[in-house]
Parts: sequence; structure tokens; C-alpha cells
Amino acid sequence: MLIGGLQKASLIDYPGKVSCVIFLVGCNFKCPYCHNPELVNRHLYKGPYLSGKALCEFLSKRRSLLNGVVISGGEPTLQNDLFPLCEKIKGMGFPLKLDTNGSRPEIIRRLIDAGLIDYVAMDIKTDPFRYSPVVTKRSNPECILSSIQLIMGSDVPYEFRTTCVRPIVTEETVETITKTIRGARRYVLQRFSNRKMLDPGYFRKLGSGYEDHELLHLKSIADAWVQECSSADTF
Repeated sequence: MLIGGLQKASLIDYPGKVSCVIFLVGCNFKCPYCHNPELVNRHLYKGPYLSGKALCEFLSKRRSLLNGVVISGGEPTLQNDLFPLCEKIKGMGFPLKLDTNGSRPEIIRRLIDAGLIDYVAMDIKTDPFRYSPVVTKRSNPECILSSIQLIMGSDVPYEFRTTCVRPIVTEETVETITKTIRGARRYVLQRFSNRKMLDPGYFRKLGSGYEDHELLHLKSIADAWVQECSSADTF
């Protein structure tokens, strides 16, 4: 298990809970705006890694302070040891939230069927048919759509999230996404931040975020298709 970081306490990552956030190393997407660039490529990660033993010791000591755990990344579903990690955390009595890019629906399904996750947050980067070439060179929109369908069809609380940055996300993009997830319980428009990202050069040439009034306009588009839409900072 490649644990690249641990945020010891968060009030915003798991709705309604005080949680810690476990960051796993390695991702199959290369979003230029990624705000955890050090976690994208496991071959370039400088370490150190946190051991599973150290993580369990931390959680044992924080039982009275935390009422939730978030597994994030990177992309957690790439990790071979994800299931034993989830089983260990659940066995300690913690509700568990998964952050995912939705590229591996079969893993999400297994986690849900096994009762190992209590909340899912899936990032929808843009129109599922337009991930290539910016988000990933090899795009499989059917995987993204399958993840959306199984998450919405499950009994697990969930949210979908989109980082609002030009030219990856536009008015048309938000309308396409929200039509795809029509009726979704919660959709979050994340504000783009240029403080730390995977590919700063991309944004010097092409991209930029949205002002507050522009985000409100994007929200007005989404409101027509989902039960709840809100905005939040990416970190």
C-alpha cells in the first residue's frame, strides 16, 4: 500500500464528520490542474511512505477525536491493497469515504457490495466523451458512465464534483455533465486554484478559473438537473 500522506484532521472532506484523509500515491489521469501533483506518479514520488502499522496506530489513538476516514489520492482504486485497508479501517469502527475518478467501476462496485464504503465522492472532469487528450491519453467514457450509474443506483450517500477551469469546463460542459447525472443528490462545482498544480504551463497558455459571478451562473445551469448544487474550493 503506497500511502503518501495523511491529513490528521479535516472538517470539510467528509460531510458532517471530523475526518482524517489518507492520500494514496499513483493516478491513471494527468489532470493539468491537479492540486496533489506529488501523488500522481508513483515512480516520481520522493516519499517517505507511511506504513500501514503507523496508520493503524494513529487511528487507534484518534478514536475519540475522529468520526470518519477519507481515502483519497492519487486514485485509490489502482491500489492492490485497497480492500484490506478498507476492511481494517471499517473494523476499527470508522465510517469510510472514498474519493475516486470513476475510471474503475468494477472496483467501486466491489467496495459497495462488500459494505466497505459509506460515502463516495466521484470527480467528473469534463464531458465523459472529452477526457482525451487533456485528462488522459486513453479515454474510456463507458467506465466513467458506468461508475456514475452504479453510484447513483446504490444506497451509499454520494456526491459528484467538477473543478471549474477553462477550457476543460464550459457552460456546455456543465450542462452535459448535469444532464448525465440528472437527479443526482449532490453536485459540487470546485473552484480552480493556481497555488499548486501538475502542469502550470498549461494554464499560462490556455486555462483560467472562473470568477464568483461566473460560478454562480454555472450553478444556475446545474440547478435545473440535480437535487443540490454547491461550490467549494479545491483545497
